[in-house]
Amino acid sequence: MSSPGAGFEYPPQTVSWLKRDALLFAASIGCTDDELHFLYELDPNFSVFPTYSIVLPFKGDTQEAVDFYAAQKAIKIPGVPEFDARRVVDGQRLIQFLKPLPTTSAGKKFEVRTKVLGVYDKGRPGTVVELQVELVETGTGDVYSRMIGSSFYVAQGNWGGPKGPATVNYPPPQGKKPDAVFEDQTTKETALLYRLNGDYNPLHAHPEPGKKMGFGGSIIHGLYQYNSACHGLLKHFGGSDPNNIKEFQARFASPVRPGDKIITQAWRTGEIKGDFEEIRFVTSVEGGKVCLSNGRALIKVIAKIAAMPVQVQVQVGDRLSYDGALCTVRYIGKSKAPTAASFVRPTRTAETPQSFVAALKEKYTSEISAASAQIKFSGKIAEEVGFEKIRRRQADLAELKFAIVDGTRIAYDYADGDERIGDLCPKIVEADFSRNLFTRIGTVVQICSELPALRSVRLNGNRFQNILQDKILHDAHNIFSNVKDLAVEETLMSWEEVCHVATRFPALATLSADMNQLPSLPPTPFLTLSFTLTSLNLEWNEFTSFADLASLSELKSLRNLHLKGNNISALSANTVDAPPVFSESVQYLDLSYNQVTTWSFIDDLPASCPGLVSLRFAHNPIYDNPDPEFSQHSKVITEEAYMITVGRMAKLKSLNFGSISANNRQDAEMFYLARIGKHLAAVPEAEEAQVIKQHKRYTELCDLYGTPVVNRKKEINPAFLEARLVTVQFAFQPEEGEIVYRTTKIPMSFDIYRVKGIAGKLFEKYPLGLRLIWETGEFDPVAGFDDEVDDNSEDEATPEATSAAATDTDGLADNASLVGRKGGKWIKREVELQDGPRQLGFCVDGLQANVRVEVR
Repeated sequence: MSSPGAGFEYPPQTVSWLKRDALLFAASIGCTDDELHFLYELDPNFSVFPTYSIVLPFKGDTQEAVDFYAAQKAIKIPGVPEFDARRVVDGQRLIQFLKPLPTTSAGKKFEVRTKVLGVYDKGRPGTVVELQVELVETGTGDVYSRMIGSSFYVAQGNWGGPKGPATVNYPPPQGKKPDAVFEDQTTKETALLYRLNGDYNPLHAHPEPGKKMGFGGSIIHGLYQYNSACHGLLKHFGGSDPNNIKEFQARFASPVRPGDKIITQAWRTGEIKGDFEEIRFVTSVEGGKVCLSNGRALIKVIAKIAAMPVQVQVQVGDRLSYDGALCTVRYIGKSKAPTAASFVRPTRTAETPQSFVAALKEKYTSEISAASAQIKFSGKIAEEVGFEKIRRRQADLAELKFAIVDGTRIAYDYADGDERIGDLCPKIVEADFSRNLFTRIGTVVQICSELPALRSVRLNGNRFQNILQDKILHDAHNIFSNVKDLAVEETLMSWEEVCHVATRFPALATLSADMNQLPSLPPTPFLTLSFTLTSLNLEWNEFTSFADLASLSELKSLRNLHLKGNNISALSANTVDAPPVFSESVQYLDLSYNQVTTWSFIDDLPASCPGLVSLRFAHNPIYDNPDPEFSQHSKVITEEAYMITVGRMAKLKSLNFGSISANNRQDAEMFYLARIGKHLAAVPEAEEAQVIKQHKRYTELCDLYGTPVVNRKKEINPAFLEARLVTVQFAFQPEEGEIVYRTTKIPMSFDIYRVKGIAGKLFEKYPLGLRLIWETGEFDPVAGFDDEVDDNSEDEATPEATSAAATDTDGLADNASLVGRKGGKWIKREVELQDGPRQLGFCVDGLQANVRVEVR
């Protein structure tokens, strides 16, 4: 579906410029006296700076100052709201340089042709308008530049439009020093000079618009930073030759104030497109935020920039690193396979692999020299207190206990001249070898063989080959005899390979094998794991039922089983087979973020996990919508799910990281039993047995709390007048005196205005000065039933909503046993009948309603 306004074309706009305009633009963006071809009109190579065309839509064909707001309001985009141009900022700009601009438009006719690519509703923050702007010579039809940009209309969203597509990001390389760094010291007059190019937005000249938009005063044009950064890149990499740049783009991330110093860092990527290399960059305010992100340019790098070294010959199976991104060579040459993966040019240089010893020294001993760099905040040097002592302690490798060398390009244990590991760092207790360049797990074994104090090993993100045939691993039992924790996450090992490695750790207590794309766990010898393993992490794999995990029933000491983020929806693979039964030692189970859709799963779970006392079950479909027939208020769905889960599982002591007290359990079981009563009331008496069959604890709960009252509503012939009248009991509390009650019958078809008229007449009050509150007679749980520790999910009720409900104490339940308990409380559900034409029958349930009347 196309975006509203997409394809709309503005009338062509005539534009023109003189040599004087080109000179002003170059001076305003920071060109210097060693670039006279931009600053001196008689220079034999006099040129217009390539990005000049980006200001022409603002300037038009006039030499006079432009009314910015009036120009923005001139034409409305059809199908979308009219936006306030006084609250607009730049979002992102891409410019493609197709032909060099003439130094003046005199003698030719140029126009800007603008087309809407999309208008996107970003909700409360605002609206994005994406445009394509082309500078065209009308006589020939030649396109000189093409600009694709977005404008952000602040706080002008929520009009029902599409959110728009996700943008492509171009982050700088991780772990690589920039190839160029340059600064631009702005002044109080920077924006006042730049605006003379035609961009006369008052936001950049007077403080008042900026204050209204929340910037605290005037800010510098986003396009100033944009053009300044382009100038710096072209100067540093392209020799200031306008022919040496093909594309330039950046995203406007945060404002720059007059007087700020902005610093640009740029990286060569080695990615060549024709004669142009991709350069990525980030521009930041000194000591502050990034102001230009997603920076990318295609520049023809001149010879004075050092040539890239020749790539070392690689072989299939090699592990390589490019700017911190790891890969495995699967093919060399030109592949015609339809599923071929990423390609790397032979000329691109891979980062140099290194030994464990070299990586350890690079990580820890080099930090002392690196610490000499000053840390600044807003231009002020920060004083470090205590960090030097910590660094020196870490640099003493002989005392190092925690070696975190993830992502340090380790490929082997030793290189020529390296010290012996056992002498260098004999006290290491935990070693994190994650995301390195190992090809054989035997290399890790050789490193660990010299670490006698080792207790924890992490191998996440590596790609080991021929694991089952590795002879060094086969005889590693003595090397890992004291290691209790092992992590092999995101290694893409098979379950057989995971167990083959884990069984070489005779005392292993905790095993993490998350994100290995495991669909099932076929039977494999567990050996000592059957009696030592107490915690197993299998999160974010591809299991669909407990049957896929049946082999784990052999783990007799397993206590904690983590299955978060799989696709589990059932206990058995089909209705015929019995589900697996795990050891009674399994006490904690994490099933969050799976695909459980029925409560029968929870009812049958104790049979598969007879020792289960602690469960995490949030973020399953059934938990997020526990009772569709009766759960109509999203703010209490999570609390209802909590209580239904507790009510169905008698032995549970903890749910979603929260302990279940005796009071919590009683509340939950009473709520669950009452909900069963609602389900019974919703079916004929002859079908009660079928409903009870779906609730295994019904008889047990009835013995504890009594049988719930089942009130079936008397059916009324819809043709009778009785079926179309609501008996309303109004209650009004005068300022002095007791509550006054009035009862009357009101047709369902009456709108709320007429209902207020009736109430006003009954109590002799002005109708529109009254509030009508429908007291539903039902109670909802609020706050504290489902607090998940360290869970960043936004699926729960918002803190604001919970707080607001909890402080409305006017309707608290009279039953003190249900109110004020730690872990949750109940509150009476009330709904205000809002003014409007909506009919009474659609605002209240049933044929009777209690309505409280209040004076506004």
